[in-house]
Amino acid sequence: MLNVSGLHVSYGQSEVLHGLDFSVAPNEIVAIMGRNGMGKTTLMKSLMGIVPTRSGSVTVGGTDVTRLKSYERVANGVAYVPQGRMIFSTMTVQENIETGLIPHGGGKVPGDLYELFPVLLEMKGRRGGNLSGGQQQQLAIARALATKPKVLLLDEPTEGIQPSIIREMARTLKRIRDERGLSIVVSEQVLSFALDIADRVLVIENGEIVHENLRADVDEAKVARFLSV
Repeated sequence: MLNVSGLHVSYGQSEVLHGLDFSVAPNEIVAIMGRNGMGKTTLMKSLMGIVPTRSGSVTVGGTDVTRLKSYERVANGVAYVPQGRMIFSTMTVQENIETGLIPHGGGKVPGDLYELFPVLLEMKGRRGGNLSGGQQQQLAIARALATKPKVLLLDEPTEGIQPSIIREMARTLKRIRDERGLSIVVSEQVLSFALDIADRVLVIENGEIVHENLRADVDEAKVARFLSV
């Protein structure tokens, strides 16, 4: 569903990602782990077309999106929940989700989105800025799902969220994958969350993938060493 080949990404003259190769199968959840500054967010932004690719390719469902702009990637099935959520704080919950419907012609918010996130139905008339961190994260995911993606990218989704909400989010992401047949890529530092949801774990360090394992084969102590400062 997602294939990344020889991906090199730079900020100016400084190369941040050094030829990444990985793929994500249909219905698979892949966690990309690593410490701050190792390239996780740059990878997410490059997959979304926010940061340009120096060389290499990104394909989604067999379509080459490497040179496409962000909104064109959305039309081709890529959705992105950025670090810090980036919801529209002065718009209502419902209006936030409706922005995700625009690529497919607008319309009413599908009921199944509110089924996934019942708290958003209760608060659909409330401004996004008045929601808790966990509720804003649910809103950001609902807005992304409104675009009907094939691949959902989540950048540090647990940041600033209390543990009980993190557990709930893990259950919801697995339900989304199961019910909608999505591929999900999560960049994360919280090992327990990654192991809870992922089918496969990749570790990125200094812009390169240095470790990869199926969830069943993960050596938790080894991955934890990569994450420790």
